[in-house]
Formats: sequence, C-alpha cells, structure tokens
Amino acid sequence: MGQRAALMMGKSFVLSLKALLTVCTEKLYVYAEREIHMAAETTYTALREKLASYLNRVTDDREVLIVRRRGARDVAIVPADELAGLMETAHLLRSPKNAERLTESLRELERGDGEVVTLEEVRRSVGLEKAS
Repeated sequence: MGQRAALMMGKSFVLSLKALLTVCTEKLYVYAEREIHMAAETTYTALREKLASYLNRVTDDREVLIVRRRGARDVAIVPADELAGLMETAHLLRSPKNAERLTESLRELERGDGEVVTLEEVRRSVGLEKAS
C-alpha cells in the first residue's frame, strides 16, 4: 500500500492528512503571495543573458520568476520541488469527494477530535517502516 493510500484510510490518520495538506497548502499560499506581491520579473532578453544567475535565484531564494516576452505569453519559473507540491495538492483536491473528506478531517482535528501521531507511527501502522 502506498503512502498516499495510507494517509487516506481514516480518522486515525487525521494528523498525517493535516500535515500533508498543511505542507502543500502552505506552499500554495506562499506561491499565491509571491505571485501577487513578491514575484521577480525579467525579460526574455535579460534572462537569456544571465540564465544561471536567475535560476540560482529561483532555487536558492524560493522565488517565482515571471519572464515577460514581447509578442508572446509570459511564463513563470518556479523551483521543481515547489511545483511538485502544488501538483500533489491539485491531485488530492481534484476529486470533490476527496477534497470534502480531507476538509472534514481538518475540521475534526480543529475541533480537537483525532489522535496525534507521528509520521513514523503512521508508517509503522501500515507496514511501511519497521518498528525499532
């Protein structure tokens, strides 16, 4: 059974779901904030002249870079792991039923329902990691 399946199994995994969604949604909020308020911008010509420098800035500073192109649509450059997190969030929330289940799990946790467990405990409980 994969980790994603293990995290979706039920109320005993509420904290893990919250941790997963918190990480993914924090990335989403950070990107939304940066895109609206803090995205760096450059032109295609400037990017081409200093490509390595701009790419280092994106990865080192976790910054979104908007590339303005004359006569073409703009593009954004984001760190690959950030994009992976956003794509995972989109995948988890794609199904309205799954999004509802995850949202309800977060509400349960906020109400004080649910059990606090570590990720290692979850992994052991579904056989992904051996007990020490």
